[in-house]
Amino acid sequence: MIVRPPVRMLRYASKLVARQHPYTELPVLLSKKLPVSDTRTLQRRVLAATSISYIVVILDTSIVNVALGSIADALATSTEGLQWVVNAYTLAFASLLLTGGALGDRLGAKNVYFAGLAVFTLASVLCGLAPNLAALTGARVLQGIGASMLVPCSLMLINRAYADPGERGRAIGLWAACGGAAMAGGPLIGGILIHAFGWRSIFLANLPIGLIGLWLTSRVTSNERVDRTALTRPLDLAGQATAILALGMLIAVLIEGHSFGWGSPWILSGMALSLLAAGSFFAIESKRTQPMLPLSLFSNLIFSSAAFVSMVSAMTFYGLIFTLSLYFQEVRAYSPLLTGLAFLPLTALVTAGSMSAARFVRMFGPRRPICVALGIYTLGFLGMLMSTDTSPYWLIALPMPAIGFFAGLITPMATRSLMDTVDKNRAGIAAGVLNSARQTGAALGVAVFGAMLTTPGQFERGMHTAMAMAAAVSLTAALIWWFASKAMARQRIGRAV
Repeated sequence: MIVRPPVRMLRYASKLVARQHPYTELPVLLSKKLPVSDTRTLQRRVLAATSISYIVVILDTSIVNVALGSIADALATSTEGLQWVVNAYTLAFASLLLTGGALGDRLGAKNVYFAGLAVFTLASVLCGLAPNLAALTGARVLQGIGASMLVPCSLMLINRAYADPGERGRAIGLWAACGGAAMAGGPLIGGILIHAFGWRSIFLANLPIGLIGLWLTSRVTSNERVDRTALTRPLDLAGQATAILALGMLIAVLIEGHSFGWGSPWILSGMALSLLAAGSFFAIESKRTQPMLPLSLFSNLIFSSAAFVSMVSAMTFYGLIFTLSLYFQEVRAYSPLLTGLAFLPLTALVTAGSMSAARFVRMFGPRRPICVALGIYTLGFLGMLMSTDTSPYWLIALPMPAIGFFAGLITPMATRSLMDTVDKNRAGIAAGVLNSARQTGAALGVAVFGAMLTTPGQFERGMHTAMAMAAAVSLTAALIWWFASKAMARQRIGRAV
């Protein structure tokens, strides 16, 4: 016979849990006594709102690349200026992700999510109306700030709306699939919009999507309780400031080094300032009781190597997209629409790789598939060395499917490996670290690859140097992952014995 606990007992239990874990799903589902139909409605609204916002956020990391040629012509800018257009968004996104999650804890995930989406939508309009490069770059920074607020809070909202782990996993999978589809379709969608309406349309198209997202979010009933303990904890402003300074100065040095000269006082001062800020950041984080980035997480070899693998994967992939965008538009004189079509062998396979990751992990575990993926990733970049300024398109397209598929495969496998190393109460910060690593890698990829393409008349040589470096870095990541996972396996066997 099944014994059903009294309703009063359930309510009392939910209140006890709420005091200790203010964001647990139990108070949402029990203390408010939501009927099943209302719970399902809430879940659908949350998933719809968060998915539509994630689509535009990821779309803006790839769609702008096919507009680089048009932006360069309209705003009379150089390769360095185009690097800033791409990296201003990614840099702000990467630097503020952890703080965005912390604000969600303090002020409520729905409130911060709504504000982030509003900022992102407004910034998109400013991008579309920008009269010059400086205005466009500033608006892209504002876009990154908005994205850093809404992405971590969207995961919080999904986490709290779905009490059942299986349903939650499927919801997050759908949310991630929307991002993968946006990544895959970004270049083609951008090419179509630019062909029909001009480059400003890729930003202005975010306005109706953002307004729909805001409307959907306003219809989400917020049952969350503000974490009073989070309100009493001060934000790690010193850590945040030094992190922004370290990463920002590093990107600035990489982008402007060619223009100013690598030995110029400005560049050398920037290098010194970046190193000083990085050292200060680690010193601050090691002494704080509630740091923005708990350095203790990196004592686990799997966590550290998975974060490194994710950063390398994003660095090489986004660096490749930036390089190929300039190659197709400036060297081959492709239109934005034709450029978007030329990217299809690369981007279309990203989603297929993401969808295959879970099956590979179930069959072989994460260790070997990640090594094989990085190995084939390496071969794909080496295959890019065969193409020249005058070679046929099929020659450069030949390695694209392998790079795209395994780029999609690496990210979810590394994510799962990293998340499996931390306790559930640290899952949020771990996810923030992973996303920050990926966005930092993307910013570095555009800056490093772009620095190799700035010599006039030497695009082919610079492109080959970038591809060789991408192959070397990918191979290094494969070796680090292999030895780290092997060492952790030996430790587990030793503890078991």
